[in-house]
Amino acid sequence: MYYFKEGLINIIEPDKPDPAAAKVLQEALGGQFGEMRTMMQYFFQSSNFRGKERQYRDLLKGVFLEEIAHVELVQTTINQLLNGAGVSSPPGNSGVDGAPLDEAVKHANPHHFIVGAQSSLPVDAGGNPWNGSWVYAHGNLIADMLNNVVLESTGVLQKTRIYEMSSNKTLRETLGFLIVRDNAHQNAFAKALETLGVEWAKLFPVPNYDINKYPECRKFVDMGYHNAQFNFRLDPTRIGEIFQGESPSRNKGELRVIDPPQPFPVPEFPEMPNEHSPGLTDMGR
Repeated sequence: MYYFKEGLINIIEPDKPDPAAAKVLQEALGGQFGEMRTMMQYFFQSSNFRGKERQYRDLLKGVFLEEIAHVELVQTTINQLLNGAGVSSPPGNSGVDGAPLDEAVKHANPHHFIVGAQSSLPVDAGGNPWNGSWVYAHGNLIADMLNNVVLESTGVLQKTRIYEMSSNKTLRETLGFLIVRDNAHQNAFAKALETLGVEWAKLFPVPNYDINKYPECRKFVDMGYHNAQFNFRLDPTRIGEIFQGESPSRNKGELRVIDPPQPFPVPEFPEMPNEHSPGLTDMGR
C-alpha cells in the first residue's frame, strides 16, 4: 500500500511565465525517456520480480517511489511555467479584437491551453501521448538493469539539452535537481550490475558528463545527493545491500541510503476565467 504526504521533493523557484519552456519540459515528463516512463518501468520491474534475492526488488521499488515524486515535481514545474501566461479577464468580455491567450500560445503547446487549462499533460514535447510500450520489464534481471542505466543516462542527456533552451529559473532549478538525482539512480543500477558480475563500464562508459558544470546542480552535489538513495519505505528495506561502497560514476564518493528531503510547499495556482478553470460559472458563490 502507499501513503501520501503533501509537499514537493524540491522547491519551485518562482520566475516569469514561460509557455515555451513548459512545452520543452513536457519531454522530461511524458517523453520516451521521461519521468512517467521511469516511474512505470521500475514499478513493473519491482512488482513482477521473482525469487528470493529481494534486495534487487527493494532497490527497484525504492527508485520507483522517488520517481512518483519526480513526476509530481515536473508536473508542478510545468504548471508554474504556464501560470500567469495570458491576460486574466472574464470569458467572452475581451471585445471584438481581444484575444487574451493569443500571445501566450504563440510559442507554446496549444494543448496546454485548449486541453489542460494551463497545466501539464501526459505527452512529450511534440504533443504525442505517453506510450506504455516504452516500459521495459522483461524479467531478466541483468537485461532490466542494463536498460535502466540506458534509460537514466538518456533521460539526463535530454535534461541537459532542455536546460540550454531556457534561462528561466523555474525550469533550471527543477532540471538541476533531476540531473543530480538521475546520476544517483545511474549509480544504483550500475552498482546492481556490478553485484551481478557485469563489468558494465567496459560496455557503457556512462555517465560521461560532469554534473558540476551546471550551477543549479552544485548545491545538490555539495549535499551528496548524487551518491544518495532516498528511502521512502516505512518498513525495512534491503536497498543498502546494493547501494553501498564506492560510487561507480566519474564523480566518485561513497554511496549511502538516507532519508528523503523535508517536503517543500506546493504552489497554489489561481483560477483562470478565460479557461473556465476550475469552474464554469460563479454559481453558488
